[in-house]
Amino acid sequence: MKVALVGATGLVGCEMLKVLEERNFPIEELIPVASENSVGKKISFKGKEYSVITIEEAVKRKPAIALFSAGSTVSLMYAPKFAEARTTVIDNSSAWRMHPEKKLIVPEINGQVLMVTDKIIANPNCSTIQLVMVLNPLHKKYQIKRIVVSTYQSVSGTGKAAVNQLMNERNNVKGEMAYPYRIDLNCLPQVDVFLDNDYTKEEMKMVNETKKIMMDNSIALTATCVRVPVMGGHSQAVNITFEKDFDLTEVRKILSNTSGVTVQDDIANKIYPMPVNAHGKDDVFVGRIRRDESLASSLNCWIVSDNLRKGAATNTVQIAEYLVDHKLV
Repeated sequence: MKVALVGATGLVGCEMLKVLEERNFPIEELIPVASENSVGKKISFKGKEYSVITIEEAVKRKPAIALFSAGSTVSLMYAPKFAEARTTVIDNSSAWRMHPEKKLIVPEINGQVLMVTDKIIANPNCSTIQLVMVLNPLHKKYQIKRIVVSTYQSVSGTGKAAVNQLMNERNNVKGEMAYPYRIDLNCLPQVDVFLDNDYTKEEMKMVNETKKIMMDNSIALTATCVRVPVMGGHSQAVNITFEKDFDLTEVRKILSNTSGVTVQDDIANKIYPMPVNAHGKDDVFVGRIRRDESLASSLNCWIVSDNLRKGAATNTVQIAEYLVDHKLV
């Protein structure tokens, strides 16, 4: 099996390489792709070295699967070209997520909707993935009416330039600014650009993608997304109102039995999810599970996940695994 990795030298691309190797994905030939500036660079994978090539050359090689993490512009231009060559594209950008004819997939939730004819498959936004991993099993049991979520998102979600900005500021070094303000010792209540409704693009991604993945447009969701000076791992404070009342013990049991979710909820021993502990892990962690005493049938919880892993690279590779396991490529 030939697999192309478009954006192989970026933060998410490098993480995809790690995940592919860790999970022993059945690759016979890796085709690393990056910008013109990176062509010819060597990528190490499973003890072999591969040379970075152009995306045009990669299309000609007709890989079975192309994993994209190179931004929406590249995806919009080249995903259809790969699809025409009968390559199945799994795209990590926002380019195809809300396209009415493209599937938006978290394998544990809606992998079953995939078909062999799906040649461009969208990977959801990192913040959306960790949210729906917790919401979906509870929605099945209690039926969610409304969600209020506030995010605390790491700088790695923006990319290498943002990580560099944080470390430069921490070391009192002048350098490129990925954000309009300093990020160290600060919080920025803006993730992505502002839209006409005064919400950011990131906030509306969470609203729209959640409904699409969970296949329920009746769910009301509002979000406030904040960038925080954390190197890796997104956190979320989530308030959920259900149609049906719930039992906290049952909620914890449901989540504990959900594949890909780990409950860390032992306040007596000060055990709860934190980005520093989620780093490098594929699970979504949930804790601080408690009843909202101000509103009937409402729940508060705290969700943390490594945004480069389950929020991006791991979910992408899991989609590819699903395609292979179900003979869809």
